[in-house]
Amino acid sequence: MKHMTVTAAIIVEGGEILCMQRKGSKYDYISYKYEFPGGKVEAGEAFEDALSRELEEEMDLAVSIGPNQHYMTVEHAYPDFSITMHAYFCPIDHRVFERNDHHDHVWLKPSDLLKLDWAPADLPIVRKLMEDLG
Repeated sequence: MKHMTVTAAIIVEGGEILCMQRKGSKYDYISYKYEFPGGKVEAGEAFEDALSRELEEEMDLAVSIGPNQHYMTVEHAYPDFSITMHAYFCPIDHRVFERNDHHDHVWLKPSDLLKLDWAPADLPIVRKLMEDLG
């Protein structure tokens, strides 16, 4: 089974968290599910650098990320691949970005996060955020 190391950004502004909806996928179990933006870590790339690069590519959003912003790491096995996802807090001071790689997005208070249909790997982050911030 293929394994990927990925990063995820918990983007916070005004007490709300950015929830991005995936586009359709060859894997039905993640198509149109909500997720935290981010992506694959390339060989030799630091997790923080990978996340900054992915946010720039996916959203035209320039964010500086440091190791002290790490929130949690999730291991998840889907039917066709597995991932290790490193999630980071990424506070921003504006909500201006481009949606280059997602179907839709919504900003929600932590207590409302479970109203969305999340990708299974993102659910542990959602639950912890609700516990810590909700």
